[in-house]
Amino acid sequence: MAEMKRLLASSLLILLSGCSLMQPPIETAETIQGTTTVDAVEGDKSESNSGLTDALRNRTDPVAGDPAWAPIHPKAKPEHYAAETGSLFNLASGNSLYDDSKPRGVGDIITVTLNESTKAAKSADADLNKKNDASMDPLAVGGKDLTIGDYNFSYALKNDNKFSGSAAANQSNSMSGSITVEVIEVLANGNLVIRGEKWLTLNTGDEYIRLSGTIRPDDIDFDNTIASNRISNARIQYSGTGTNQDMQEPGFLARFFNVSL
Repeated sequence: MAEMKRLLASSLLILLSGCSLMQPPIETAETIQGTTTVDAVEGDKSESNSGLTDALRNRTDPVAGDPAWAPIHPKAKPEHYAAETGSLFNLASGNSLYDDSKPRGVGDIITVTLNESTKAAKSADADLNKKNDASMDPLAVGGKDLTIGDYNFSYALKNDNKFSGSAAANQSNSMSGSITVEVIEVLANGNLVIRGEKWLTLNTGDEYIRLSGTIRPDDIDFDNTIASNRISNARIQYSGTGTNQDMQEPGFLARFFNVSL
């Protein structure tokens, strides 16, 4: 009897282990998401800085190849082996006759046409004028002025305050060009979150453009481009690093005296 129980237990153990081996492999996500959402305006900084130089500049330059701005590479899909159906048509590899080449998934590429132009003007004038006048005649008692010594209780006060000020501010900006970015997320309503950067290495430094935001697939043109004014929550940064960028900013002594004055 005991031998029979051991035999049944061994058979059950072998059966369970065989079932676990027959389970289909667990599919992983189509893309490796190891990225973080960042703001193009703020930018991500270099982990290593030059210490005193950055402190005197009061600025830490972004660097190319920042992991937070790394492109997303779609992961290869595992092959699925299905039973033969006798048909030459495969639903998994079929394409619609009415489909286009617009980006729809994570990792797809889209070109953003930069055409930004802003202009602001503001002026203000202020004029304030205030006058005060108060006086009192001498006190008379019995036809004679009431006095205490040389003081006859009379006074005359006058005050005149004036203020005049004016201010004016004018600012205009324009940017044109293009940058190709990637889709990093597809929202539940079908909108696409895009992000990307472009670096140009020059003789005395680097220039870069960083862009992030949310777009609608319907706003994408037939040539896979979209205007920058169609981007929601757009964050666009165009700046540079190196000697040319340093020459455009005042030194730390100039900033110190400007604040002191």
